[in-house]
Amino acid sequence: MKVFLMFRDRDFNVQQELPAHAEDLTRDLGLDTLFTAMSGGDKFLYDVAQKAMLLSVADVGTILYRQHVLQDCLANAAVIQKIYEICVACLQNERRHFWGALSSSPGMILHRSVEVLHMFVENLRTLKKIAETEVAGFSSDGLRRFFAMIREELSDAYFAEVQEHLKRLRFKGGVLISAELGRGNKGINYTLRRPDDREVGWLASILASPIFNHKPAYTFHIAERDEAGFRALSELRDRGINLAANALARSNDHILSFLTALRTELAFYIGCRNLHLKLTERGYTSCFPTPIEPGERRHSFKGLYDASLALSMDRRVSGNDVDADGKELVIITGANHGGKSTFLRSVGLAQLMMQCGMFVPAQSFSAEVCSGVFTHFKREEDTGMRSGKFDEELSRMSDIVDKIKPGALLLFNESFASTNEREGSEIARQIVQALLEAKIRVFFVTHQFDFAHSMYDKNLPNALFLRAERRPDGARTFRMIIGEPLDTSYGEDLYRKIFVPAEGRMAQEVL
Repeated sequence: MKVFLMFRDRDFNVQQELPAHAEDLTRDLGLDTLFTAMSGGDKFLYDVAQKAMLLSVADVGTILYRQHVLQDCLANAAVIQKIYEICVACLQNERRHFWGALSSSPGMILHRSVEVLHMFVENLRTLKKIAETEVAGFSSDGLRRFFAMIREELSDAYFAEVQEHLKRLRFKGGVLISAELGRGNKGINYTLRRPDDREVGWLASILASPIFNHKPAYTFHIAERDEAGFRALSELRDRGINLAANALARSNDHILSFLTALRTELAFYIGCRNLHLKLTERGYTSCFPTPIEPGERRHSFKGLYDASLALSMDRRVSGNDVDADGKELVIITGANHGGKSTFLRSVGLAQLMMQCGMFVPAQSFSAEVCSGVFTHFKREEDTGMRSGKFDEELSRMSDIVDKIKPGALLLFNESFASTNEREGSEIARQIVQALLEAKIRVFFVTHQFDFAHSMYDKNLPNALFLRAERRPDGARTFRMIIGEPLDTSYGEDLYRKIFVPAEGRMAQEVL
């Protein structure tokens, strides 16, 4: 049995290694806040959410497949939660029998396997009942296939056969074993035999008694205190049931693997539901994005906001509307504390959420699927003094160049500002030009007027220039508008905030 709820043709491998730049992505985009919201304090949910988002896919078909499954999960949350709880209960109960697995004795292995399989069967019956009664409420290919597989594989005939095997494997009437004599009169070819447990009438039982049955039969009895004899008999029994014990253990492992995969893949959708509930409770909207095939250079959205910031702030977070279709370079400039970095994080976060099959924190969102998301954000000064800040920036840029591929999305935040503006602007220009030639999309937040305006003067048809909106009174709206880079950092705003008394500011605003 296969789960196939995150891919059409394979299970999700939660054991995969995270990409080398996962730590930078997590730090720069504030992903920890998102993972915590998805997990609700459950470490397993946290780990699955982290792996699913940071190992996002670049296939439009897979993204849409997950979106449809997620829509079903949101519409049938109670059913999905019940299935998840069945998986958790099975795995926890299986662990309680763990100590039996530490023994290499076939008898102990068989006993443990029988008990575990009996527990599995009861829970699989419940799972089948859910598949039969709840399937009408689901429309996604993934979950309808899953329920159809459950109904087909876990048929009444299957359960009847399993129960019959379990009954026999308890060996309440003893163990029937055959063997042959080998070299040196040692036993070989030990084989477990099916006992003749057919019901017979009283006459047949009399005729089968030793009085009428003259077939030779040999028996021996072991004295009550003959420990060596009991030990030898136990060894003979273990040799006979060894193959059966191993076969049953493999059957248990197969069911255990299925339940583990089911729990893992449902954990991703339950994490998505948890996040959806938290955002909805705070009054935020979300949408299922439209993924576009690579190479079409589509990127537009309405009401896009930073979900991590929305979860951590008490006041309302602003959204942004941008149409960057046909653009490969977006440069964002403007006043300090105008929301530029927040906007940049929202772009990267939305791309990751879309490419792992989630909803996106926006009213609408459409973007080209990229081969990977990378970030190059400014860092605090290196307290260890291993290198200068500018050297550290260049080193991280070199690492990115070694890993990035055509079709990727690279987000710069105040990069190369740790040197003088002339040198930093020239480095930024050359790096951006090389990235565009390599078919890599770039979003660049910068205060370097030399760099920003020189790119603006080129009139590049594939470039878009945004500016953090600032009202005449200095108030920030935290929205990005299309605009030419300005040769000012609005230092007077800071001066007025610190040195002009509140009364004076109010008088100036009136004037």
